[in-house]
Amino acid sequence: MQNIIKVTDLSKSYGRNKVLNNISFAVNKGETVALIGQNGAGKTTLFSLLCGYIKADSGNMQLLGQQPGSQALFGKVTALPQDAQLDPAFSIGEQLSFYGQLQGLSARAARAETKRVLALVDLAAHYHTKAGALSHGMRKRACMAQAFIGSPALILLDEPTAGLDPANALHIRELISDLSQHASFLISSHNIFELERLCNKVLYLQDGQLQQHHAQPSENIAHLSLQLATAADTAVDTSEVCQQLRQLAGVTEVTAGRNHEYQLSYQPQMVDDFDIRLLQCLAANGWQYKQLSKGKSLEQQLFSRKKAAVV
Repeated sequence: MQNIIKVTDLSKSYGRNKVLNNISFAVNKGETVALIGQNGAGKTTLFSLLCGYIKADSGNMQLLGQQPGSQALFGKVTALPQDAQLDPAFSIGEQLSFYGQLQGLSARAARAETKRVLALVDLAAHYHTKAGALSHGMRKRACMAQAFIGSPALILLDEPTAGLDPANALHIRELISDLSQHASFLISSHNIFELERLCNKVLYLQDGQLQQHHAQPSENIAHLSLQLATAADTAVDTSEVCQQLRQLAGVTEVTAGRNHEYQLSYQPQMVDDFDIRLLQCLAANGWQYKQLSKGKSLEQQLFSRKKAAVV
């Protein structure tokens, strides 16, 4: 499989603070990858290194077979920094056309490309609108349009929906999902539920080190998340729920969490109608469910062990 990004033994320090400590990973063509970590974990530094804004202390990086910042990557690799801004005194059409020309497009081609990417983010009618006259959500979408100029093969997005209202955030997620058919994405965000919807691989940075490199789960074991709905005057015996769930055919593990949440692991090859059997079990015991979803949540996969250790 073709590597879009290949990072080997990468380290970066600021003074005595080692921000990235000997990390290695690869992003393959067609993947949408999440970059997760607490504040100070090294996410922004990694983005800056990949964009060629700063130099690494040691290690090697390649994007599409080229070194970060190489002229050969113009138009093929684009990025949206978290704090990206447009000049409020100029129209968004003027500014995006200018960015297009910086990538080597002619003035005419840059204008046509600007109209195309503005249409992608539902801002086609605002070509001549000054950035200062746009709402926060519209400005964020206009900045994102800049990252789509030239139909790049790799797009780096740092907090693409930060500060957006639900409607604008949904639009951005849908747009990324649509474009992922034609480009690879590396997305940094604190919104773990958003990344779970968008991404098929996770890079988890903690204290400058790559703690987990998660891809799709094994096909031999399937996972299901269940949350029961309870009324104030209705008690649910957690041990009884677990006992009943463990008796279902194919179940290998049942774990109870907070707020009447349960995680089930089962062997799908043993029973092809597991969902129906589960619902029948709930109905037979008079239990109503609030939420039912296949697979472990990304939050559970990354942090469940840590939480268990704390408890």
